[in-house]
Amino acid sequence: MRLYRFLTGPDNSSFCHKVTAALNKGWLLHGGPTYAYDTETQTMRCGQAVYKEVEGVDYTPDIKLGDY
Repeated sequence: MRLYRFLTGPDNSSFCHKVTAALNKGWLLHGGPTYAYDTETQTMRCGQAVYKEVEGVDYTPDIKLGDY
């Protein structure tokens, strides 16, 4: 099964650590990062899609993607 996640966070080191943690758990980058201005907080936000192949598990909507 292929899992997909879209990680988001503020444009600071915490976002980089979130992506780094996912990469170290075996997730792979899918495309490049994205940036957007959050008018409510008046800050830049980052996003990065990641995916992971998991063998021997069938997908169900109740899967906690962060557990992988």
